[in-house]
Amino acid sequence: MFLSKLTQSKRERTLLAVRAATWLVIASVAVARFPFLAAIRLGCIPLGHGPSLSLENAVWAIEAAARRIPLRTKCIEKGIALQHLLRASGFNAILHYGARLNTQTGKLEAHVWVTVNDHSIIGGAEAMGFARIASFP
Repeated sequence: MFLSKLTQSKRERTLLAVRAATWLVIASVAVARFPFLAAIRLGCIPLGHGPSLSLENAVWAIEAAARRIPLRTKCIEKGIALQHLLRASGFNAILHYGARLNTQTGKLEAHVWVTVNDHSIIGGAEAMGFARIASFP
């Protein structure tokens, strides 16, 4: 991951971070204002119609932007934004939605994670214990 950041110029990293922040804002507004399926569809775009980027740089940009924008950026917003960026670059990114019952609180919890070629790209470590309900290509 460190080497891929070195190969990008500061300008390229800044532009990627701005793209990531833009998609995080769009995802945050969509999750807050639209029905679930409408918000999820933002990431489900055809493959390969945007600028090329690496998996590492895309995750870096989403995480960096999520720390800086003043909006809610939980797993669902990060997942939608990352899936959109990756699919635009030609990666077959799949967004997974899962749920579990928290036995201590009795509350239902949800989680989103993104995979490429069955490898978790974001949110996978936290996905343990969540039953996958749906996947969105």
